[in-house]
Amino acid sequence: MRTIFGAKGATLSSRAGSADPVTDASGQRLSAVTRTVRRAYLQLFGIPDYERYAEHMASHHPDEPQPSRREFCARAIDRKYGHIGPRCC
Repeated sequence: MRTIFGAKGATLSSRAGSADPVTDASGQRLSAVTRTVRRAYLQLFGIPDYERYAEHMASHHPDEPQPSRREFCARAIDRKYGHIGPRCC
């Protein structure tokens, strides 16, 4: 048995046949939570999320050409900062 994060009483069993915590359902759930937090962080700070865009394009617009990551980021920067005219910020 080993202790996780030094927490008292929090242990993992290393017996043969036990599920690997990284690949079991809770590990998949942790990965989904991590992806959700990452996407929220990127959106909060205005950083374009190319992976999400690529997934959307593949599922909703498969016949349209998909720009490279560099082109996608250049378009996002242009959309954000390319406005001509008066701005408050």
